[in-house]
Amino acid sequence: MEEGLRFSAIDIGSNAMRLLFTRVIINGGDPSFIKESLIRMPLRLGHDAFVNRSISSDVAEKFIQTMHGFMHMINAYEPLRFRACATSAMRTANNGLELVQRVKQETGLEIEIINGKDEAALILANHIERTLKPKRHYIYIDVGGGSTELTLIYDKQVLASRSFSIGSVRLLEGKVTEKNWQDMEAWVKENTAECLPIKAIGSGGNINKIAALLGKKKGDSLNQKEIKDTLAEIKPFDYHDRIVKLGMRPDRADVISHAGSIYLNCLKWSGAKKMVVPQVG
Repeated sequence: MEEGLRFSAIDIGSNAMRLLFTRVIINGGDPSFIKESLIRMPLRLGHDAFVNRSISSDVAEKFIQTMHGFMHMINAYEPLRFRACATSAMRTANNGLELVQRVKQETGLEIEIINGKDEAALILANHIERTLKPKRHYIYIDVGGGSTELTLIYDKQVLASRSFSIGSVRLLEGKVTEKNWQDMEAWVKENTAECLPIKAIGSGGNINKIAALLGKKKGDSLNQKEIKDTLAEIKPFDYHDRIVKLGMRPDRADVISHAGSIYLNCLKWSGAKKMVVPQVG
């Protein structure tokens, strides 16, 4: 057995930033992916980006310092390759490109600000084929802080994919319009009208937390009633109690209900009765 190949990745999202260290073991058959470490920095770029369309100087400095720290750890890990991607918040912020250029100058780290289509493609590349069955329709729902990526799949092939500017942080900040919802509803109904029966696949930290609260294991399925009931149980708890009594992260406690509404709407519009949660990100 080989010692393995080391890789790193940085995900700069709207609600948090993550640094992943993974070792890939190749031993004759399919490669095995071992998550050696995942570091999460709860810096909410989406608040500034969606409300003010610019990252404030205070948040920008925290972002730069985080990138310095991430780069130091990558250098120590010595991966074969690494990639850094930024999504909706950095796409929206007027000074996003300026911050990316500053990070490159100060650390040597090159950050790609990817579009919604590329974001969806990266999500689909995360080995979800293990969840898919042949000759079956699926709608893949990935809810982030700033956007939701929807992908229609049949027989393990992508039929259609689209990114929508509807995310948990955007909803929290009141930056999602009725037109945004109408566009998503129309797309889902149009693309799934002849796909019944269809099953949903849910990804994102919020659906993972909902599944955990239900006592579900990795890869288990949820139905609409279970999601609705869980959100109803969460609703009476204020922000403080969600953290202390329900064990939520502070940056999860105020957005989980908003994210839940996105999953529920997509299930309703697509006609999917169940959603499998593979807990990949």
